[in-house]
Amino acid sequence: MTIKAVLFDIDGTLVDSNDLHVRSWSEAFRAAGQFFDDEVIHGQIGKGADMLVPTLMPDTDAAEQERLGEAHGVVFKERYLDRVVPFPEARELLIRVHRAGKKVVLASSASSEELEHYVGLLDIRDIVAETTSAADVENTKPAPDIFATALRKVAPLGPNEVIVVGDTPYDAEAAGKCGITAIGLRSGGFPDDALRKAGAVMLYDNTADLLAKFDTSPLAG
Repeated sequence: MTIKAVLFDIDGTLVDSNDLHVRSWSEAFRAAGQFFDDEVIHGQIGKGADMLVPTLMPDTDAAEQERLGEAHGVVFKERYLDRVVPFPEARELLIRVHRAGKKVVLASSASSEELEHYVGLLDIRDIVAETTSAADVENTKPAPDIFATALRKVAPLGPNEVIVVGDTPYDAEAAGKCGITAIGLRSGGFPDDALRKAGAVMLYDNTADLLAKFDTSPLAG
């Protein structure tokens, strides 16, 4: 089946933000009297607060999870959001997908405000067909909600007509729960084994590498 839409994660995939999210979470946890190594926090990046916080702090209730998520969001917005930059040729990759006649969909666990910022940062407002953020779903990745919602927005396309591009195992895992094939990018800093185990069928270094190999990648299918 021909690929007719590409669902792109944003953080760590299109923009270089994962380490900044690690710092933001570390500051939010420290303010709450909790201390985690950066490596431990990084291993959870790609999840929203609803999934990340209970993994690291399993005894927290929903109210505390929400409070910590809001604290992370404030720190990230005030101290780090303006420091985020696109990965090399991220915009050019999206343009290439668009010119190939495929829908460009942003499917992220980021907040709606962050997503809007990234659309402007990448200057892609005129080529994005649909977007999905944490505000659109009950549960973030690795739950399937983000991609399931994106699928509904590109209906009548089915799972075998779309493909996911992400940088974390949680992208691939969430895609698999929806029956969608996933490509993994190493730009998020996750090990190849973790990406493959989660279901990524192909791995590329970053957006520039995927663009350079576009014609032989699953995106060209």
